[in-house]
Amino acid sequence: MVLIAAAVCTKAGKTIVSRQFVEMTKARIEGLLSAFPKLMSTGKQHTFVETESVRYVYQPLEKLYMLLITTKASNILEDLETLRLFSRVIPEYCRSMEESEIADNAFNLIFAFDEIVALGYRESVNLAQIRTFVEMDSHEEKVYQAVRQTQEREAKNKMREKAKELQRQRMEANKKGVKSPGFGGGGFGSNTGYSPAPIVGDSASISADINKPSFTTIQKPAGSTKAMKLGSKSRDVESFVDQLKSEGENVVTPAVARAATTPRVPTAIENTEDVHLRQEERLMLRVGRDGGLQNFELHGLVTLRIADEKWGRIRVQLENKDTRGIQLQTHPNVDKELFKSKSQVGLKNPAKPFPLHTDVGVLKWRFQTQDESCIPLSINCWPSENGQGGCDVNIEYELEHDHMELNDVCITIPLPMGSSPIVNECDGEYTHDPRKNVLLWTLPIIDASNKSGSLEFSATALPGDFFPLQINFLSKKSYANLMVTEVLMVDDDSPVRYSVDTVFFTEKYEIV
Repeated sequence: MVLIAAAVCTKAGKTIVSRQFVEMTKARIEGLLSAFPKLMSTGKQHTFVETESVRYVYQPLEKLYMLLITTKASNILEDLETLRLFSRVIPEYCRSMEESEIADNAFNLIFAFDEIVALGYRESVNLAQIRTFVEMDSHEEKVYQAVRQTQEREAKNKMREKAKELQRQRMEANKKGVKSPGFGGGGFGSNTGYSPAPIVGDSASISADINKPSFTTIQKPAGSTKAMKLGSKSRDVESFVDQLKSEGENVVTPAVARAATTPRVPTAIENTEDVHLRQEERLMLRVGRDGGLQNFELHGLVTLRIADEKWGRIRVQLENKDTRGIQLQTHPNVDKELFKSKSQVGLKNPAKPFPLHTDVGVLKWRFQTQDESCIPLSINCWPSENGQGGCDVNIEYELEHDHMELNDVCITIPLPMGSSPIVNECDGEYTHDPRKNVLLWTLPIIDASNKSGSLEFSATALPGDFFPLQINFLSKKSYANLMVTEVLMVDDDSPVRYSVDTVFFTEKYEIV
């Protein structure tokens, strides 16, 4: 059997795809294909047509023909078997027997034809083998590609770590007033190419300066050695700030410094009446970076302090406007029935006075929920890679409860070591603290008039480097909507002058 050509053509004789397996001129193959429709006789079912030199073996495929051109000396039975295999190959790569579909998949069909016939003779292959050969699927190639991708990923990580290390060395050198080799002058050094040897050699001298005692108290250590840690836990923050000032360092304002450190419990007001009540609420909140409330816990406490014994026998009238079902719990010595019926806080034994000159806890509550609508201030952080080795970060805040008023709001955004953010837009104020590697976004007040705002900046980092975010704020309004309306004497219900200190603050609010 010698197969001259295989073709797919329309019933009108138009050739869509043709593949010849022996050498012949273009005019010769075009003449053979154009002669085929003229040889077809109408009204009869044919499987082959012969001329003086060639034989046409064909099979109808809806509106098309699958055509084989062979020599007259070829075996007709083998020709028909080969024709059936060709006819089965076409639906494998074409969804329909339309002219446009055949033309779109012409190259795949030619590759498949080449697997069936080589140099005019049929290969011993089946449809599954043809599919595998055309796909050129190779297990060895997959293993090679996987290894190569792993190596490229490791190389990128090492390059990123090296870049961070070079930035850290440059910042340390700038702080000490030493010219950093590889970053100053006219490029990467005196040689035309980049050579890491000078940086390693010079960084040794820089590290020697960094290890001096005068610097260890302000420079965050690269390792976990005890010799370089930032003082002991018992050291007071003010003494640390004073030491920085004595060394000539510029210290940020107290409001920013306090926001950057662990939040303090707000102190009580100084000028108070003889009857003073303090209502304190602490919020512990953790939210996922992709949304979802992970932990919400609110602790509240009302304390009473009496400075004069003549006001010892009193009752405190409360107004509870809470609609979330926060459970209030009174002190064991407080009359529970009186509190349930009249929302008054008084002792079980009205004849006894409250203790003097001490803060007495009379009422407390604890509230836990998984309802995201209970979050007073929602934060949305969107870091996205900019394709230049860094990230564009967009952070938005929104006050969820319009009746709330939040003061001294500070959002602390962590940064990689040595990264200097470029702020493009900011509602409020921002401060970059290179010592702690954080960006502080501060707002003096958030209320219904500015319930939303945003911060946009760019930095050399990965998206995960900006978490966890720390949010600190305090408020003079109660989250539980619990208010002290009046204080009355037990004997005659006469009003008593009193003062109230209400504070609601975050003990720990983070976006992880």
